Amino acid sequence: MAKYVITLIVICFCLSCKKDKQNSPVPHSERHIYVNNKPYTIKGICYHPVPKGSVKRDFTTIAQDLALMQEAGINTIRVYAPIDDITVLDKIHEAGIKIIIGFGFDQNGVYDIKSGTCIDYVNKYKNHPSILMWELGNEYNYHPEWFEGDIKNWYSSMNSTANLIHQIDNAHPVTTAHGELPDQLALTSCPNIDVWGMNVYRWDNPEPIFKQWKAISTKPMYISEAGGDSYMTIAKEGFEKGENEKAQAAANAKILTKIFENQEICLGVTMFSFTDGWWKAGNPNKQDIGGWAPNSSGVPYDGSPNEEFWGIVDIDRNKKETFSIIKTKYN
Repeated sequence: MAKYVITLIVICFCLSCKKDKQNSPVPHSERHIYVNNKPYTIKGICYHPVPKGSVKRDFTTIAQDLALMQEAGINTIRVYAPIDDITVLDKIHEAGIKIIIGFGFDQNGVYDIKSGTCIDYVNKYKNHPSILMWELGNEYNYHPEWFEGDIKNWYSSMNSTANLIHQIDNAHPVTTAHGELPDQLALTSCPNIDVWGMNVYRWDNPEPIFKQWKAISTKPMYISEAGGDSYMTIAKEGFEKGENEKAQAAANAKILTKIFENQEICLGVTMFSFTDGWWKAGNPNKQDIGGWAPNSSGVPYDGSPNEEFWGIVDIDRNKKETFSIIKTKYN
């Protein structure tokens, strides 16, 4: 009898493990998405870990990074390119964190939109329990020159790709990271987009965009990028020129307050970004001042993005002042 009891326990344990590894659908209705049948609030971070001296993403520090994310109350990671490593996806799932998987348009045929190979990735990982949404493009509306000078070419490609994803995976929403509020051309051209992400840099107050979105659409939306960097190009609004973590912390506190005051419209946010990126503005072996991003004049508090200073932790994973702000707001 004891042998049968032990066998039954083992079977039940295995079934429990299998259940934990199963993916659950992420339905969307009106202005919400749902995980485990409950409205899901995105308390997220943009994540693109590139080590010192490199220009390529590397997940060597994934365990350390996930521990810091858990401490900060982060429940969602937004990545700009697919993670084709089941061990990394498993670790993210085991940390209790979901992923928004981003697909680029032209990535030399590697899981990209242009070649259609992003569909191969969706097929490969659509049942992985870490997946929250599939995301098409990042601020491509700022770059019609990438699409033969006509942004309608991008919208057509995005809409048709979203349709293909729906055909093979009806369990996860398809989103996009649009630069600012989408206009009527974007909305009418892309009915297959389920959730609209928006990269919003309106100083330290994104609140007006929620009323603007409510007036033009009933679909869910989230802020796919927001925040401030920790370098002041000039002294302004009481913040000194130079490295300035206080400016970043102050801006992020106000931005997050406004986002979470508008949860009836907004799903949440993936703040930009987890770690400083030394690869973005010059020599990847050192932290450079400068850099440029489209529509960046709204970056608090100097109107300059300083591309290598956006982390809530620095490149050595030391917490900046804004880390405690994120932790307080997300928890």
